[in-house]
Amino acid sequence: MDGLGGARGGGAPKLRVDPEGNWQCDSPLTGEAESFLNLYLPLALAGAQQPMTLAHLGQSLDGRIAAENGDSYYMTGPENIDHLHRLRALCDAVVVGASTVAIDNPRLTTRRVEGENPVRVIVDPDCRTASDRGVVRDGESETLIVCREDCVIRERILGNAVLVKIPCDGGKLQAKRIVASLHERGLHVLFVEGGGVTVSRFLRESLLDRLHVAVSPMILGSGRPGLTLPAIDSLSAALRPDCRSYPMGGDVLFDCRFTR
Repeated sequence: MDGLGGARGGGAPKLRVDPEGNWQCDSPLTGEAESFLNLYLPLALAGAQQPMTLAHLGQSLDGRIAAENGDSYYMTGPENIDHLHRLRALCDAVVVGASTVAIDNPRLTTRRVEGENPVRVIVDPDCRTASDRGVVRDGESETLIVCREDCVIRERILGNAVLVKIPCDGGKLQAKRIVASLHERGLHVLFVEGGGVTVSRFLRESLLDRLHVAVSPMILGSGRPGLTLPAIDSLSAALRPDCRSYPMGGDVLFDCRFTR
């Protein structure tokens, strides 16, 4: 999906959007344009008055996001990678766990689409991010390292990053405190990009408005799981978000919307 695609028959369509983000157009749109609006308009409308937290996972048919050694390159195709970059461009901050930074050394910048780089946030309770990771030294965008308030600062990891100390509840760093701290910094549209542990933490605390799961047509048979939540005794206790699906090249993206 490279753009809205316009209205069928040409002309500039007029779009009407209500406060909930529902839209209507005075001209019929192409299916591509409708998908584009459904996926990205809610993020474009989010902000201080209407904060949003969205997460994304790319996984195999059997629910694995990486091999046992952490390799996740080419889990999803280029269309989904473009989608990730659009999400970064539309959000104030992109959030990842320390393990994702350690294994993948991601840049977390907007390169494949137009748009500004988001603030990069590393959830690193014990301040173990290494000094050679690009996010703490490349200066391409502001980087925050979120850690426990009692964490011993190791100056070697800081580089260009800013350390943000968060109070702990029961010795653990709670996602709700991370969200509150980022909101205080004016970062209201949050994109939790990975990995599975971090996304699961936000979902477990009911902090996600939307969850995008891109499913690739491959089977690993082993590897690192995507979502890991507390066990349930009955399917009646399963999460059942409103969900739409979109083809993305050879992958299928599931757009799950939660009511919080």
